[in-house]
Amino acid sequence: MAEITYNDIKNNDEINIYLQKGNELLGVLGFTEHAFKHAAKTAQTAAEILLKLGYDEREAELARIAGYIHDIGNVVNRVEHAQTGAVLAFNILTRLGMEPEEIAVIVAAIGNHDEGTGSAVSTISSALILADKTDVRRTRVRNSDFATFDIHDRVNYAVESSQLYVDREKKSVLLDLTIDTQICSVVDYFEIFMARMLMCRRAADFLKVKFELMINSAKLL
Repeated sequence: MAEITYNDIKNNDEINIYLQKGNELLGVLGFTEHAFKHAAKTAQTAAEILLKLGYDEREAELARIAGYIHDIGNVVNRVEHAQTGAVLAFNILTRLGMEPEEIAVIVAAIGNHDEGTGSAVSTISSALILADKTDVRRTRVRNSDFATFDIHDRVNYAVESSQLYVDREKKSVLLDLTIDTQICSVVDYFEIFMARMLMCRRAADFLKVKFELMINSAKLL
């Protein structure tokens, strides 16, 4: 068995083709960007969360890997993409020779990252959830016609700044957003993202820290 690294995954042609094609499928359906920028940002953030909270480098590396491939199931269908993605990841990682114990942790994280069906089930799962759900930014919006924006487009496009702060001493993970309320109200944000923010809170609980949310300098969670 081999110790598979994040670079092995990031440079794997098969994985990248599936991510690209899944993103194209979501583009047809009108979803925000779910390709390489989101994959890399999720990977980086998931690893940083664990490292800043004192977890070891290998756990952080597994979080990077899970973060990069967590949306691979979109190549099949958006519905139940977490479970489909977990199965795809299982097959790919097995062929690459990864240790079964590590595969099990990664596929569980991928299979539990969606707020509709998932839960925080491990440290890596929790870091993935926090990293994925806090990637809210204007550049993820693909629709170029503001007049036809749906509420998901408006919510993401309204975000002028998004910062995630991890404080080991205070035992907190803080998402600090600046939103243009002329584009999207705070109420609209909560209408779309409440389930995701609650999932973040439960993921933080698993890591024994507190999830906090600030929008336009007002603390909401």
